[in-house]
Amino acid sequence: MDDTITKAQQLVETIIENIEKVMVGKREAVELAVIGLISQGHLLIEDAPGVGKTMLARSLAKSINCSFKRIQFTPDMLPGDITGFSVYNQKIGDFEFRPGPIIAEVVLADEINRATPKVQSALLEAMEERQITVTASPIKCPPLSTF
Repeated sequence: MDDTITKAQQLVETIIENIEKVMVGKREAVELAVIGLISQGHLLIEDAPGVGKTMLARSLAKSINCSFKRIQFTPDMLPGDITGFSVYNQKIGDFEFRPGPIIAEVVLADEINRATPKVQSALLEAMEERQITVTASPIKCPPLSTF
């Protein structure tokens, strides 16, 4: 048991040190982001523009070898812009799913307050239920950390 805890501590410290190679002087923010990741939760980062929120999320994803996507919310977005959509493929004669940016392991959702309620609802479904609904069919999301 103690060996497992020691290995977990070493892994967390390695992740933090790796992120700190890019995020200098932001130890507390980095530690909190890693805690959010470990607890499989979501993290709200409020700060001034240009202080490294995107770099923190991208560095965290890269440090743990996960996919990263950033969504810039705007008032004209539709739910399909984040969830993805089905497209008819003439070669195979059927619809195929094209995943949106929410189908990533680490997602940075920027300026959520600018999005319409339907788009916010699609984001919240992915965050809470770990799935999205496209054409009435639920699609599982990878383990998701949203910043």
